[in-house]
Parts: sequence; C-alpha cells; structure tokens
Amino acid sequence: MDGTVRRLAVVTTLGMFLVLVMGATVTSTGSGEGCGRSWPLCHGEFIPAYTIETAIEYSHRAVSGAEGLLVALLAVTAWPYRRRHREIRVLAPLMVGSVVLQAGMGAWAVRYPQESAVLALHFGISLIAFASVFLTMTALYRRGPAAAAGSRPPTAGFRWAVFGALGVVYVVAYSGAYVRHTGAELACTSWPLCNGEVVPSLTGPEGVAFSHRLAALASIVLVAGLTAWAYRARGQRPDLYTVSLVAFGLIVLQALSGAAVVITEVTLYSALAHAGLMALLFVALCEGCQRAGWPRLWPARGQRALAPTASAATR
Repeated sequence: MDGTVRRLAVVTTLGMFLVLVMGATVTSTGSGEGCGRSWPLCHGEFIPAYTIETAIEYSHRAVSGAEGLLVALLAVTAWPYRRRHREIRVLAPLMVGSVVLQAGMGAWAVRYPQESAVLALHFGISLIAFASVFLTMTALYRRGPAAAAGSRPPTAGFRWAVFGALGVVYVVAYSGAYVRHTGAELACTSWPLCNGEVVPSLTGPEGVAFSHRLAALASIVLVAGLTAWAYRARGQRPDLYTVSLVAFGLIVLQALSGAAVVITEVTLYSALAHAGLMALLFVALCEGCQRAGWPRLWPARGQRALAPTASAATR
C-alpha cells in the first residue's frame, strides 16, 4: 500500500507541473478565450470545432480536470499517514483547497473578464497547489519528520531567512505573472538594464517591468545569502545545504530565462522555461522551509541550535 500511494504522489506531482506549464502556454499564446465565455464546455460543446486556440485552452481544461481527480485521490490515500507525517494534516486540505480555488478562478476568468491583478493570482495559486502536492510526495518518501533530518535544528535566524526568501520569490512570481497579463514583457527592451538605463521611468508598463526586475534581484541576493549560510553548517545539516544549493542553481537559471524572454522577444519556449523554472524554484524553497522546520515541527527550546562548526567557521 505504501508503494502505491507513493507512486500516486509522484504521478500527481508530475501532473500538477504539467497543468502549470499548460496554463502558462494558454497565457503566452493568448488562448484564454479559445473557448469563448463558455465553461466547462467549449463554445457550448463537449467536442468543439478545432482551432489552435481552442485546442490549447480545452486541452488545459481536460488535463486540469484529470489532475483534480488525482489530487482528491492522493488526499484520501495520504490522510492515514498523518500520524507518521504530521504535515499531511495541513498539506492534504491545502492541496485540495488550492486546486478547487484554482479551478474556480479559471472558470471565473472565462465567464467574466478580470483585471490583470486578479488574473495574476491564478499563477500564484497554481504554485501553492504544486508545492502542496510536491511536499506531500516528499513527506511520504521520508521515514521520519523533516526536522529530524539533521543532528541539530537550525537557528531561528536561518528559519526566518528561508521563509523570507520563499516570500520574496512568491512576490517575484506574482509580479512576473502581472507583467505577462499586462503585456509589459517588452517594456524594457534590453537586459540587464531597462532601455539602457539603470533606473528608468517608474510609471506605466516600464515601471511594472522594472519593479519585477528589482524584486527578482532581491530574491537572488537572498537565496545566495541563504546558500552561503547553509554552506557554513553543511557538516551538521547537509540536507539544508543541498536544498539551498539547488535553489541557488534554479534562481540563476530563472534569471537567465528572464533575459531570454527579453532577448528572444517572448518566444513560447522562453516563456515556458521562465514559468517552469519559477515553479521548481518555489517548491525547492518550500522543501527548505519544511526541512528547516515548520512551526509545529520546531524543536523544544532546550535543544541546541544549528551553528557553524569551528572547523567550518575557520575555512
């Protein structure tokens, strides 16, 4: 039974990533109205007439519907493991709730035109749904709680750094989605400068794109600092160092994909790479938060906190 549930978790995680990438495809190709204002049918038909936009939008709906069933099944089958992995008590309702909310917002956006600020939330909710499914999968593959992965718990400062980096990355993800929905991807036609200026106009589309770049720069600095911190204590918590290193690699690739979006003038492949790498970066930081210790998993006050070893500190 354990193996079956774990395999289901892997399939559901891959399916959620596919849904997220397909949603980015809908946005990048302008296929959001490929089925008109009809939902859940397409132009009022179960099998609509074929056009490229219709095929992209309707296939996204079909895959999302199948993924919703997988998420519900995973939540039911993972629930008995909540005593062994306490985080499932939160993750199971979260992944079901976020998927339902995601579907509701998608239907709402189809039936009633929305502002760009609301449409950008759709991507943010997709990230939460993906992360909750991913964390459920990793929990099922662990033999014990995430906080027990190392000999010492991290300091409160390190926890705040991980959660802070996650929060800033989420802001970057939302602002990036807002840039796409406002059509401001090429408001800055050069990279890394914006139209050849260090500080361009902070109003209009140019200001929107530049603000996103500033948030992205802040996230790179935070993740780099987090990785350096984890490196110093890698002997005690190699798992935290590994997760931080993965996050740093992903955020560098994310920055390069952002440059590719500008340089290639928003080709489909560059846009999908940008969205996909953001999703992977977000779940990597979520895994870091879980390993550093969610509030319910934090150790007792009497435990010794994670600190660099004397040998590591002198390197």
